[in-house]
Amino acid sequence: MAGGRVLVTDDDAAIRTVVREALRRAGHIVETAGSLADLRRALRTFRPQVLVTDVVLPDGNGLDAVPALIAEYPAMPVIVLSAQNTFTTALRATEQGAFDYLPKPFDLSELTRAVEEALASSAAHPEPEGGGAGEDLPLIGRSPPMQDVYRTIARVVSNDLTVLVLGESGTGKELVAKAVHDFGPRKGAPFVAVNMAAIPRELIESELFGHERGAFTGAQARTAGRFEQAQGGTLFLDEIGDMPMEAQTRLLRVLQSGEFSPVGGARAIKADVRIIAATHQDLPRLIGEGQFREDLYYRLNVVPVRLPPLRERGSDIGELARHFLDRAAADGLPRKLLEPAAVARLERHSWPGNIRELENLMRRLAALTRDAVITPALIEQQLTQGGQAAPHAVPDAAGLSEAIEQHLARHFASYGHSLPPDGLYDRVLAELERPLLRLTLAAVRGNQLKAARMLGINRNTLRKKLTDLGVGPAVRKTDI
Repeated sequence: MAGGRVLVTDDDAAIRTVVREALRRAGHIVETAGSLADLRRALRTFRPQVLVTDVVLPDGNGLDAVPALIAEYPAMPVIVLSAQNTFTTALRATEQGAFDYLPKPFDLSELTRAVEEALASSAAHPEPEGGGAGEDLPLIGRSPPMQDVYRTIARVVSNDLTVLVLGESGTGKELVAKAVHDFGPRKGAPFVAVNMAAIPRELIESELFGHERGAFTGAQARTAGRFEQAQGGTLFLDEIGDMPMEAQTRLLRVLQSGEFSPVGGARAIKADVRIIAATHQDLPRLIGEGQFREDLYYRLNVVPVRLPPLRERGSDIGELARHFLDRAAADGLPRKLLEPAAVARLERHSWPGNIRELENLMRRLAALTRDAVITPALIEQQLTQGGQAAPHAVPDAAGLSEAIEQHLARHFASYGHSLPPDGLYDRVLAELERPLLRLTLAAVRGNQLKAARMLGINRNTLRKKLTDLGVGPAVRKTDI
């Protein structure tokens, strides 16, 4: 596209020069300013089509000036730069009406792309509703992977688009869902979280949609489901990959129609909720295996938010560790400090349990160590010998039993001081049976009689297990 007029405001002369030359090479006409006062003076003689401004300027906050600038020049998109790479900064940039937000250090090609997108825009990004963010951050970290997360959240808080949060166990998926709710227009309404893996299969529909009195044995009174409890607010469906196929079909119909009926009821209730789903599972793989509906996946995956594992955000580990030590002290545990070398040791750990594992380690160190300053030796001791960390240091399992034991140890450790939801026995057996049945059927080319003989079970028993566990051909979009 043709070049445009760009005004760049930054108190760092070197940054101004580099940015100016990069944008000029891209064909733009560029003026620069080093302060808010310089910015105001430049606007008297130079009418930019795009403004690029830093947050921290010598005579004020560039972010605070954005709403007034947009009000005065409504056709001028504003791109905000900041070295304060927090969730609050990204959110405030969007709340103030900024077209885009780029954390420092930024790639010049990314800035050039943002400027060209802003020039192509007919108007500045509208200012979303919702209150400003305080300093009690729901998400912590300034690493580049987290900046992508912040920017995505900032762009969706003001609307009702369905969000799918993806990430390993312990990465903080519910924190993302809560942030989207708490900083959006539904913040005054309920936030209702439901763990799909913790609900028995036969109770899922009643749990989600409620039931009328007499709908089934034991239904002594009408009970509101999670959809009804979340009316006007947000419904967070955690571990959506564990939802049984029959419940997936019912959920899909609700998402398509915008209405639901309680179990045993005939009246339709309008579903005024924002849906945020989350999973640690590979949903495309589950679709291929017939475990998850493809059409439901596309309904949920409108805005994907991928949370990085802790091992990919090493620069955040020290900040997170200190935050968890502060939280432990606020809960009455002794206050502890971290040596710089201790932070370096934490950064070298692989963190299979992610943020939840780090929090557990910090609480354990706060409770069990006598020294006021945590050293690398203390961390090493806890990681290799102490409490729940030991299973993570075990070498590769020699057999199936040991592999399962390691997996279960990590699973228990991921819940910290809490316990896994009830029904663990059936969930573990189902996790073991599904791959066993799938691989056996693949080995005998789908011949159930041969599969039953190989497994040493009755053919009718095999058929029932295949049905109960949902092991079978993939479900297509038309199979509603």
